[in-house]
Amino acid sequence: MATSGLFLISFLIVHTSINAMIFFNDGGKLFTHWAHFMATNLIIRTIEVVLVAVFILHIIQGLLLWKQNKNARPVRYYVNKQSSNSSWYSRSMTLLGTLILLFLVIHTRNFWIPNRTNQFLYGEELPLYEMMLSKFHNPVEVFIYLFGCFSLFWHLLHGFRSSFQSLGLSHVKYTGVISFIGVSFSVVIPLLLALMPVSIYLNLIR
Repeated sequence: MATSGLFLISFLIVHTSINAMIFFNDGGKLFTHWAHFMATNLIIRTIEVVLVAVFILHIIQGLLLWKQNKNARPVRYYVNKQSSNSSWYSRSMTLLGTLILLFLVIHTRNFWIPNRTNQFLYGEELPLYEMMLSKFHNPVEVFIYLFGCFSLFWHLLHGFRSSFQSLGLSHVKYTGVISFIGVSFSVVIPLLLALMPVSIYLNLIR
Protein backbone atom coordinates (compact mmCIF):
# COMPACT_ATOMS: atom_id res chain seq x y z
CA MET A 1 0.00 0.00 0.00
CA ALA A 2 2.81 2.40 0.91
CA THR A 3 4.91 1.59 -2.16
CA SER A 4 2.02 1.97 -4.60
CA GLY A 5 1.00 5.18 -2.83
CA LEU A 6 4.46 6.71 -3.18
CA PHE A 7 4.52 5.76 -6.88
CA LEU A 8 1.20 7.58 -7.35
CA ILE A 9 2.61 10.56 -5.45
CA SER A 10 5.48 10.73 -7.95
CA PHE A 11 2.91 10.75 -10.75
CA LEU A 12 1.09 13.64 -9.08
CA ILE A 13 4.30 15.68 -9.14
CA VAL A 14 4.74 15.16 -12.88
CA HIS A 15 1.05 15.59 -13.71
CA THR A 16 0.73 18.80 -11.69
CA SER A 17 3.96 20.21 -13.14
CA ILE A 18 2.75 19.69 -16.73
CA ASN A 19 -0.69 21.13 -16.05
CA ALA A 20 0.80 24.11 -14.22
CA MET A 21 2.29 25.23 -17.54
CA ILE A 22 -1.05 26.92 -18.24
CA PHE A 23 -0.11 29.56 -15.65
CA PHE A 24 2.42 30.96 -18.14
CA ASN A 25 -0.70 32.29 -19.88
CA ASP A 26 0.90 32.05 -23.33
CA GLY A 27 -2.15 30.70 -25.10
CA GLY A 28 -1.31 27.17 -24.07
CA LYS A 29 1.90 26.89 -26.13
CA LEU A 30 4.15 25.56 -23.36
CA PHE A 31 1.42 23.32 -21.96
CA THR A 32 0.67 21.89 -25.41
CA HIS A 33 4.37 21.24 -26.04
CA TRP A 34 4.78 19.16 -22.89
CA ALA A 35 1.38 17.51 -23.23
CA HIS A 36 2.43 16.39 -26.72
CA PHE A 37 5.71 15.05 -25.33
CA MET A 38 3.86 13.08 -22.66
CA ALA A 39 1.41 11.70 -25.21
CA THR A 40 3.98 10.58 -27.77
CA ASN A 41 7.10 9.59 -25.84
CA LEU A 42 7.41 5.78 -25.84
CA ILE A 43 8.91 5.62 -22.35
CA ILE A 44 6.18 7.82 -20.91
CA ARG A 45 3.46 5.80 -22.62
CA THR A 46 4.93 2.60 -21.15
CA ILE A 47 5.02 4.13 -17.68
CA GLU A 48 1.41 5.18 -18.26
CA VAL A 49 0.39 1.52 -18.51
CA VAL A 50 2.30 0.78 -15.29
CA LEU A 51 0.59 3.75 -13.66
CA VAL A 52 -2.88 2.42 -14.44
CA ALA A 53 -1.90 -1.00 -13.09
CA VAL A 54 -0.46 0.49 -9.89
CA PHE A 55 -3.56 2.64 -9.41
CA ILE A 56 -5.83 -0.40 -9.69
CA LEU A 57 -3.53 -2.27 -7.29
CA HIS A 58 -3.69 0.63 -4.83
CA ILE A 59 -7.49 0.52 -4.90
CA ILE A 60 -7.57 -3.25 -4.35
CA GLN A 61 -5.03 -2.98 -1.52
CA GLY A 62 -7.08 -0.24 0.12
CA LEU A 63 -10.27 -2.29 0.01
CA LEU A 64 -8.50 -5.39 1.34
CA LEU A 65 -6.95 -3.38 4.16
CA TRP A 66 -10.34 -1.89 5.03
CA LYS A 67 -11.91 -5.37 5.10
CA GLN A 68 -9.04 -6.75 7.17
CA ASN A 69 -9.40 -3.98 9.73
CA LYS A 70 -13.15 -4.48 9.87
CA ASN A 71 -12.82 -8.25 10.35
CA ALA A 72 -10.24 -7.74 13.09
CA ARG A 73 -12.89 -6.02 15.22
CA PRO A 74 -16.30 -7.53 14.27
CA VAL A 75 -17.81 -6.27 17.53
CA ARG A 76 -17.39 -2.57 18.14
CA TYR A 77 -16.01 -1.17 21.38
CA TYR A 78 -18.70 -0.16 23.85
CA VAL A 79 -16.80 3.09 24.40
CA ASN A 80 -14.47 4.22 21.66
CA LYS A 81 -13.11 7.77 21.67
CA GLN A 82 -11.46 7.62 18.25
CA SER A 83 -10.80 11.36 18.15
CA SER A 84 -8.39 11.04 21.08
CA ASN A 85 -5.96 8.73 19.27
CA SER A 86 -6.46 9.37 15.56
CA SER A 87 -7.62 12.05 13.12
CA TRP A 88 -10.90 11.74 11.26
CA TYR A 89 -9.17 11.73 7.88
CA SER A 90 -6.88 8.86 8.89
CA ARG A 91 -10.01 6.87 9.75
CA SER A 92 -11.69 7.93 6.48
CA MET A 93 -9.02 6.94 3.97
CA THR A 94 -11.33 4.44 2.25
CA LEU A 95 -14.09 7.04 1.90
CA LEU A 96 -11.65 9.70 0.66
CA GLY A 97 -10.09 7.22 -1.77
CA THR A 98 -13.54 6.37 -3.12
CA LEU A 99 -14.34 10.05 -3.65
CA ILE A 100 -11.03 10.53 -5.47
CA LEU A 101 -11.80 7.49 -7.63
CA LEU A 102 -15.17 8.97 -8.62
CA PHE A 103 -13.45 12.25 -9.42
CA LEU A 104 -10.83 10.48 -11.55
CA VAL A 105 -13.57 8.72 -13.52
CA ILE A 106 -14.94 12.15 -14.45
CA HIS A 107 -11.47 13.60 -15.07
CA THR A 108 -10.31 10.82 -17.38
CA ARG A 109 -13.63 10.89 -19.22
CA ASN A 110 -13.18 14.61 -19.81
CA PHE A 111 -9.60 14.57 -21.09
CA TRP A 112 -7.48 11.42 -20.99
CA ILE A 113 -9.88 8.89 -22.53
CA PRO A 114 -11.03 11.13 -25.44
CA ASN A 115 -7.45 12.12 -26.23
CA ARG A 116 -6.07 8.57 -26.17
CA THR A 117 -9.07 7.29 -28.16
CA ASN A 118 -8.54 9.94 -30.82
CA GLN A 119 -4.83 9.08 -30.96
CA PHE A 120 -5.62 5.40 -31.39
CA LEU A 121 -8.32 5.88 -34.04
CA TYR A 122 -6.99 8.83 -36.01
CA GLY A 123 -3.37 9.26 -34.94
CA GLU A 124 -4.01 12.82 -33.76
CA GLU A 125 -4.13 14.51 -30.37
CA LEU A 126 -7.07 16.59 -29.28
CA PRO A 127 -6.59 20.30 -28.40
CA LEU A 128 -6.38 19.72 -24.65
CA TYR A 129 -5.76 23.36 -23.78
CA GLU A 130 -8.86 24.51 -25.62
CA MET A 131 -10.80 21.65 -24.03
CA MET A 132 -9.72 22.85 -20.59
CA LEU A 133 -10.84 26.40 -21.35
CA SER A 134 -14.21 25.16 -22.52
CA LYS A 135 -14.74 22.66 -19.70
CA PHE A 136 -13.81 24.99 -16.86
CA HIS A 137 -16.16 27.75 -17.87
CA ASN A 138 -18.86 25.46 -16.57
CA PRO A 139 -19.35 26.15 -12.82
CA VAL A 140 -20.51 22.56 -12.21
CA GLU A 141 -17.26 21.18 -13.61
CA VAL A 142 -15.25 23.65 -11.52
CA PHE A 143 -17.10 22.57 -8.37
CA ILE A 144 -16.46 18.88 -9.14
CA TYR A 145 -12.74 19.55 -9.55
CA LEU A 146 -12.56 21.61 -6.38
CA PHE A 147 -14.29 18.81 -4.47
CA GLY A 148 -11.82 16.30 -5.94
CA CYS A 149 -8.85 18.45 -4.92
CA PHE A 150 -10.32 18.86 -1.42
CA SER A 151 -10.62 15.08 -1.07
CA LEU A 152 -7.07 14.64 -2.40
CA PHE A 153 -5.73 17.07 0.20
CA TRP A 154 -7.13 15.04 3.11
CA HIS A 155 -6.09 11.73 1.53
CA LEU A 156 -2.51 12.92 1.06
CA LEU A 157 -2.35 14.50 4.50
CA HIS A 158 -2.46 11.06 6.08
CA GLY A 159 -1.19 8.91 3.21
CA PHE A 160 2.12 10.69 2.60
CA ARG A 161 3.38 10.40 6.17
CA SER A 162 1.94 6.94 6.83
CA SER A 163 3.64 5.59 3.67
CA PHE A 164 7.07 6.35 5.12
CA GLN A 165 6.02 4.95 8.49
CA SER A 166 4.77 1.72 6.87
CA LEU A 167 8.12 1.31 5.12
CA GLY A 168 9.95 1.62 8.44
CA LEU A 169 11.33 5.07 7.66
CA SER A 170 10.03 6.60 10.88
CA HIS A 171 12.70 7.89 13.26
CA VAL A 172 12.86 10.75 15.73
CA LYS A 173 15.70 12.33 13.70
CA TYR A 174 13.73 12.80 10.50
CA THR A 175 10.07 12.21 11.36
CA GLY A 176 9.59 15.97 11.73
CA VAL A 177 11.08 16.61 8.29
CA ILE A 178 8.90 13.94 6.68
CA SER A 179 5.85 15.38 8.42
CA PHE A 180 6.67 18.90 7.20
CA ILE A 181 7.24 17.74 3.63
CA GLY A 182 4.07 15.66 3.77
CA VAL A 183 1.90 18.56 4.95
CA SER A 184 3.51 20.93 2.42
CA PHE A 185 2.98 18.45 -0.41
CA SER A 186 -0.60 17.80 0.67
CA VAL A 187 -1.32 21.53 0.49
CA VAL A 188 0.67 22.61 -2.58
CA ILE A 189 -0.34 19.87 -5.04
CA PRO A 190 -4.13 20.03 -4.49
CA LEU A 191 -3.96 23.83 -4.33
CA LEU A 192 -2.20 24.07 -7.70
CA LEU A 193 -4.67 21.62 -9.23
CA ALA A 194 -7.59 23.58 -7.78
CA LEU A 195 -6.26 26.94 -8.99
CA MET A 196 -6.32 25.77 -12.61
CA PRO A 197 -10.10 25.47 -13.08
CA VAL A 198 -10.70 28.50 -10.85
CA SER A 199 -8.27 30.66 -12.86
CA ILE A 200 -9.87 29.60 -16.13
CA TYR A 201 -13.39 30.19 -14.82
CA LEU A 202 -12.41 33.70 -13.67
CA ASN A 203 -10.83 34.38 -17.08
CA LEU A 204 -7.39 34.86 -15.54
CA ILE A 205 -6.10 32.32 -18.06
CA ARG A 206 -7.17 32.53 -21.69
